[in-house]
Amino acid sequence: MKKFTTAILAGVAMTLSLSAVASAKDKVIGVSWSNFQEERWKTDEAAMKAAIEAAGDKYISADAQSSPAKQLTDVESLISQGANALIILAQDASAIGPAVDKAVAEGIPVVGYDRLIENKDAFYLTFDNKEVGRMQAKGVLAAKPEGNYVFIKGSGADPNADFLFAGQMEVLKEAVDAGKIKNVGEAYTDGWLPANAQKNMEQFLTANDNKIDAVVASNDGAAGGAIAALQAQGLAGSVPVSGQDGDHAALNRIALGTQTVSVWKDARELGKNAAEIASQLADGKKMEEIANVTKFKTPGGLELNSVFLTPVPITKDNLNVVIDAGWVGKDVVCQGVAAGSVAACN
Repeated sequence: MKKFTTAILAGVAMTLSLSAVASAKDKVIGVSWSNFQEERWKTDEAAMKAAIEAAGDKYISADAQSSPAKQLTDVESLISQGANALIILAQDASAIGPAVDKAVAEGIPVVGYDRLIENKDAFYLTFDNKEVGRMQAKGVLAAKPEGNYVFIKGSGADPNADFLFAGQMEVLKEAVDAGKIKNVGEAYTDGWLPANAQKNMEQFLTANDNKIDAVVASNDGAAGGAIAALQAQGLAGSVPVSGQDGDHAALNRIALGTQTVSVWKDARELGKNAAEIASQLADGKKMEEIANVTKFKTPGGLELNSVFLTPVPITKDNLNVVIDAGWVGKDVVCQGVAAGSVAACN
């Protein structure tokens, strides 16, 4: 298992590496965050800020607090503070458009961070979200190949929600068509808020007299909300649930057996890559010249320069991967876990 872990991490590192380029120092990199409600954004920020400052550049940021309107003014403020490049985690992919247009008009490069921004002049950096969806569905399908499935999707304002769902359905389509799996409920989770995911799950449980066999939840926050609803009905641990992000609480739930899989997207690498790409673009490097760049066709038909990083599904069987990578402490993962029940906790 140790060799397997090392091989995975080496492969991820190779995928994520960006070539070093000579660059001017003292640039200002402005970062617009959609919110900090989810644990992972703080992890992303720490890695991003460290990389920016290590390069001799200045990090400035703003928190939109889940408000598309505030994010528009946030970006304008970052521009007025002299940002030479912008990294934007969009709260609403459509609403952010005017702010991106303004930045582009002023010659300021924009990196769409983790979430798609449909603008041909914006660079797109994320993990392969369709593959994340496939991994989520495979994890749940392996645990429950038949039965009533519920889909707790992401925010309807975030294109990632549909990419994830598309990947999930690629895996599940054959079983759905064969009648082995029945979709008995699917709903977007406004703002990706766990409380909204919990409400959706409660409604699905009520509508189906608690006869839910599996939950495909699109991130760990939504998974946590769904599991809280299942817990209230005495079903937590008997119904497989997916997630993503490798949130510490989710990894503990995997060890405890209430969550089946979390697709780990190493936010440290995503943040570091964003910092490096933004710096290179601010130095005048063309988007087509960024290391590992590929063309991505958006749902709207645009072709964007993009870099996609590689996710890793984490289950009870390979929890050691995130522990060995220094992502989370063994004590956190194994809190409350019965001795001898999980290999990574021994």
